[in-house]
Amino acid sequence: MNNGLLLLLMILAEFGFSVFGQEKRYVGGDISLLPEYEEAGSRYLDPEGRPVADLIPFLGDEGMNAMRVRVFVNPEDYKGKDKDPNACQTIESVIPLCRRIKQAGMALMIDFHYSDTWADPAQQYTPRQWAGLTDAELNDEIYRYTRQSLITLSEAGITPDFIQPGNEISYGMLWGPEGTPASEQKKTFLGSEANWLRLGNLLKNAILACREVAPDAMIVLHTERTADIPVQDNFYRRMNDMDIDYDIIGLSYYPYFHGPLSSLEKAIESLEKNFSDKRIMVVETGYSYKWEVPGTSCPVDYPYSEEGQERFAEDLVGMLLRHKAVDGLFWWWLEYNAYGTSLSGWYNAPLFDSTTGRALPALKAICRFASAADAVEEISVEGESEDEAIRYDLSGRRLMYPAHGINVLSSGKKIYIKKVY
Repeated sequence: MNNGLLLLLMILAEFGFSVFGQEKRYVGGDISLLPEYEEAGSRYLDPEGRPVADLIPFLGDEGMNAMRVRVFVNPEDYKGKDKDPNACQTIESVIPLCRRIKQAGMALMIDFHYSDTWADPAQQYTPRQWAGLTDAELNDEIYRYTRQSLITLSEAGITPDFIQPGNEISYGMLWGPEGTPASEQKKTFLGSEANWLRLGNLLKNAILACREVAPDAMIVLHTERTADIPVQDNFYRRMNDMDIDYDIIGLSYYPYFHGPLSSLEKAIESLEKNFSDKRIMVVETGYSYKWEVPGTSCPVDYPYSEEGQERFAEDLVGMLLRHKAVDGLFWWWLEYNAYGTSLSGWYNAPLFDSTTGRALPALKAICRFASAADAVEEISVEGESEDEAIRYDLSGRRLMYPAHGINVLSSGKKIYIKKVY
């Protein structure tokens, strides 16, 4: 241990702060399409316009420590009119990306969609290969597929830290194959006890496979009803009633779909009150830096600009830090970047500017979720100028700018602790 860090720990002890007792927080994003962008020639730049040689280590240097990767059963089988080339990941194809994430020292979250295409509240199509199976056969198949997928990762030397058995499953999963009329889909929101039991059995079999192959991984049950607290809480109450074995409540939150930050905070407060034994993660979030998201339903509190996106990120982090049960924050599709390529696309809420390739200010803002110190309000130590000091975080990483939390000055003798939001 270097003298500067030792001195810092002594100072913290004097003020009554515990560094080692602080729960670890995870911050990162879903970067499932990074290999496709790299192959297309996307050019990533840091905030000053310098080229980034390898995005994953760069994100680690910025403060991210976890990444999420989605998986579909067999995307080539999906023939719907809404077929999306971005829904292309299979368990075999994501191995190189997952290996890079783990080699960078980051936590890995695997997101099983249990579909050949996007699974979300509006569509949970059964994979074409599983079409026609009875419910009993589906239980066997989801166990077999999950188990074999995790074995495939294990044989490649990859151990996930978090696993999502299903994506945004507020209203169930594996409703029926593509083309099945909505009236025949098996959806838990219809209120049928049989449908809840069906979902519970599917989850139990998927989670059993996770526990057998990756016993140390934390299981995340992912929903997106943050704007509808009774529906959200009813889902997790049903999970408890069915003795579903999981660890983390995973939420999606997008202001233009779910309303203001106060809506998310109320949802979190209700979960903290009613499910105090569970950790909470925001496994999907994002905000536009350019234009309105098509089809949005809620007014927003921030302008669609780089500054507006940064303010959203700062306020989101500040709110989440008030809730000890929340220890994960993931930005969705953060890697989208057409700069340097012939690609075209619509997404307007990544953490890189597609016209310049530069990292947006919101990237650094979101990373503060993992680095901000608990229990520190405001302490200042006279001495070296804040502007002149070279400063580091508690992990010894050099900070390019003063950061919320604890900043260790280069002398090792003086610190400056800014108020955490």
